[in-house]
Amino acid sequence: MPTLHWIGKDKVVNHHQDVPFRILEHKYGFADGRESKKETGSGNKIIHGDNLEALKTLLPEYEGRIKCIYIDPPYNTGNESWVYNDNVNDPRIKKWLGEVVGKEGEDLSRHDKWLCMMYPRVKLLQKLMAKDGLFMMSLDDNEVANGLLLLNEIFGASSKLACAPWLSEPSGGKEKTRLRGGHEYILIYHNGDSSCITREERSTGELNQKDKWGVYRKGRELRKWGGTSLRNDRENQWFELKTPNGVSVFPYRNDGKEGHWRWGKEQKMKPILQDPDVAHWEMCPYDEGVEVDGKKERWVPFEKIRDVKKTVGWGTWLDKVGYNSDGTKVLKEIFGEKTFDTPKPPSLLEWLISLHQDDDLIILDSFAGSGTTAHAVLNLNKEDGGNRKYILIEMEDYAETITAERVKRVMKGYSDVTGTGGSFDYYTLGEPLFDEDKNINENLPVEKIRQYVYYTETGFPLHKTKHDDNEFFLSLYEGAAYYFYYKKGETTALDYEFLATIKTQAELYVIYADNCLLPDSFMKEKNIIFKKIPRDVARV
Repeated sequence: MPTLHWIGKDKVVNHHQDVPFRILEHKYGFADGRESKKETGSGNKIIHGDNLEALKTLLPEYEGRIKCIYIDPPYNTGNESWVYNDNVNDPRIKKWLGEVVGKEGEDLSRHDKWLCMMYPRVKLLQKLMAKDGLFMMSLDDNEVANGLLLLNEIFGASSKLACAPWLSEPSGGKEKTRLRGGHEYILIYHNGDSSCITREERSTGELNQKDKWGVYRKGRELRKWGGTSLRNDRENQWFELKTPNGVSVFPYRNDGKEGHWRWGKEQKMKPILQDPDVAHWEMCPYDEGVEVDGKKERWVPFEKIRDVKKTVGWGTWLDKVGYNSDGTKVLKEIFGEKTFDTPKPPSLLEWLISLHQDDDLIILDSFAGSGTTAHAVLNLNKEDGGNRKYILIEMEDYAETITAERVKRVMKGYSDVTGTGGSFDYYTLGEPLFDEDKNINENLPVEKIRQYVYYTETGFPLHKTKHDDNEFFLSLYEGAAYYFYYKKGETTALDYEFLATIKTQAELYVIYADNCLLPDSFMKEKNIIFKKIPRDVARV
């Protein structure tokens, strides 16, 4: 099997472990159309800071929980000036890091640099992913080959679901030759369990394949059959459709249970409800239309679709999920001017996110750019009543003025588009947990340190819960009680006096303190494990 090698690989494959752990500093919450200092608790986050360090900060709360990741990293075209802090000091890598990427096609060092930048980030992204998570990355021809090998190495080649071409620019891009560009690729992988993929099932009940409506749908339902596809999951998406010949159609699953349409009445289904004859036709993907029986048409009769597709190559690409020009148009409507180069259209992200059957998941975008991912999540939740959450990370200065501002305007409404509502919290990267002497940074809030220690012990986030134990109690996990006996500017000692304050009954006690004054025989008898601060505080 092909493997990926590049200069400097040996220095970055484990670099994610050396990245300093920082805390997130809350700057403001946005809810009900306004900012406040209070956290919203919505679960939606926008983080300004280097994404390598930001991903590390997410581990205590989100490791193994993210079910959908989409990234749109630098394509490495040679026209970009991108600098990412990778903190790699090896001389072989140092000559690339911090430099402007070379434009010459023969200068392969820019590909080495791209791989050095991407590898530790994808490693951290995988640690954050749930087993049934989906990973999606946009690239073009510059790095798609390296991207595939990179993801094969980290996720495993058997986890590849698709290298899906996307028609990003119908006109073919800037190069006006017969050999057109204008396309990109979306690499899609799972993390060990592919059962999460949305399944589109054949129509059932009174609708059959011979019906014209069924032919229009080419055997695909208007709903998804996933973990929440029953009528009682989406009552507002259970309603009657009338075919042109008057047949009543309701959304039933193939197992005979009542289901629900994929979209609500006021969204994607609206054109069909208003004009059932639309179901005889398929929308042409090109603004100028295609030639049908000697005339330009925007809608193609279903009996002509096969011939039209043979003529224009329609169906070769992901060509009905929006173009970059659509993304630019949306941003102009939001901001009144062009604010971002080649933004992805929300419709593309809506389609990608809906590949996962869970509509109550967390979506992470660590190259957030203009904030399209959050826009798509808000649109989807509004359309199908889902409860998806998003986490965006953006390192550039426009994180607040474009990324976060866009999300605010989408929530409030812009141009003639009704607002989606919603809330989020805005963060920046704070100080590292450990100082240069490898001691705990006493400038940090104690609660942040407690959360980190509990995560390193259990692999799970620490949640605030009411208890009757002392103030240093963290939580009870799998029969073990955890304590972090830490006071800023003071030296703590595990002794009989401290033990007298413990009220939780457990099979094992793990206690952090600066010193231990108890005899080893007593510790062994009482099943007590002492861990010295800061020596025994694990580094992740």
